[in-house]
Amino acid sequence: MSSEQLVSLATLVGAKLKARGALLATAESCTGGWVAQAATAIAGSSDWFERGFVSYSNAAKQEMLGVSAATLATHGAVSEQTAREMAIGALAHSRAQVALAITGIAGPTGGSPEKPVGTVCFAWLEKDGAPVALTRHIDGDRESVRRQSVIVALQGVLDLLDA
Repeated sequence: MSSEQLVSLATLVGAKLKARGALLATAESCTGGWVAQAATAIAGSSDWFERGFVSYSNAAKQEMLGVSAATLATHGAVSEQTAREMAIGALAHSRAQVALAITGIAGPTGGSPEKPVGTVCFAWLEKDGAPVALTRHIDGDRESVRRQSVIVALQGVLDLLDA
């Protein structure tokens, strides 16, 4: 997906959120704020983007988003359980009605046989709803894994709003 297509996707997400009068919060780890950057690159995004959390370390996930130490110890930072708790925390610590979370292994190092490089976990949540989580195995170099993760995350917001 080109930069222009990413802008188009973020614009569509913004239009759907604005039409609902909803605000988005992001909780990002491996993407380092790329979803927030894509959102805020859109003129008028203050109408639908509330805030972004970049919680790269486990301590940040716990301190900023309330991810439990037990979840991190049992499932690891790269898990659907952690992504769900990140999304829940993003809503709890913002004024948003919709949240997304991304945690993964972008590489080139850091993978394991159970969680190879390119393993990325996502979660999406609407206020008063149940979080939806997904794990994807994304091929490519670090930038490609991160870019594709941003696309999956934004598409997931559209899917959540269209459900």
